[in-house]
Amino acid sequence: MKFIVDAQLPKSLSDFLKSEGLNSIHTLEFPEKNKTKDSQIILKAISENRVIITKDNDFLDSYLLKAEPRKLVMVKTGNIPNPLLIEIFRRNLTKIISMLSRSNLIEINRTEIIEQS
Repeated sequence: MKFIVDAQLPKSLSDFLKSEGLNSIHTLEFPEKNKTKDSQIILKAISENRVIITKDNDFLDSYLLKAEPRKLVMVKTGNIPNPLLIEIFRRNLTKIISMLSRSNLIEINRTEIIEQS
């Protein structure tokens, strides 16, 4: 599974995913870095079959209106320390991957992961 981690989330999340053997890029790795437009991120996600991980509701709006990107992980934890965010992903990575294999939208909050139909 391949991911794009959006600018509102730390590069360390992308680095963690890479350390787990997953293909992940952070928007800091794009030519325009964190100033990359959402539309360009979506196009890259579509062309490379990547899941976007974000806090940005603009991606959710695009998903709901146009089904773009094809797969989306919405992080709804509020502002938490980066190590805590990474720990949430570490504890739940198998579940997240499993959910993404059957669903196109999941939400992660501090206490649960919700699969949207």
